Amino acid sequence: MRIGHGYDVHRLVEGRKCIIGGVDIPCQLGLLGHSDADVLLHAISDAILGACAMGDIGHLFPDTDDKWQGADSLKLLEQVVVKIKEEGYKIVNIDSTILAQMPKMAPHILDMRNNIAAACQIDVDCVSVKATTEEGLGFTGAKQGIAAHAVCLVEHI
Repeated sequence: MRIGHGYDVHRLVEGRKCIIGGVDIPCQLGLLGHSDADVLLHAISDAILGACAMGDIGHLFPDTDDKWQGADSLKLLEQVVVKIKEEGYKIVNIDSTILAQMPKMAPHILDMRNNIAAACQIDVDCVSVKATTEEGLGFTGAKQGIAAHAVCLVEHI
């Protein structure tokens, strides 16, 4: 068994969607990025790749390649899962935390978990998504961005 950690952050801006965990969350601000900027799925993808010592999503899907402009991060996560399976790994479980002052995540967490489980080909009971504010502190507390952490346990089969 191996464990990996992932972290991602994206700036909140006007004129973009706020897609987190594959869910389009109604919000006056959205996340800025080359792809759809899904901060949670990026952290999870990095945790999975890290557990398998296979780099990160920036290596697989570079922001210098127009091919990934506006990419759906659920599709990118699915590709990550295909790549680790080719190397003989399977995901055991995922635990993640979203750090955001806004928008409220609680109403969307089950949908996020279902999206992640489907993309990773694991049971939803093996996917944890939590959310917290930072009590108005730091860049997330100031509503300048959203961050996410994730850990993933994989096993070689």
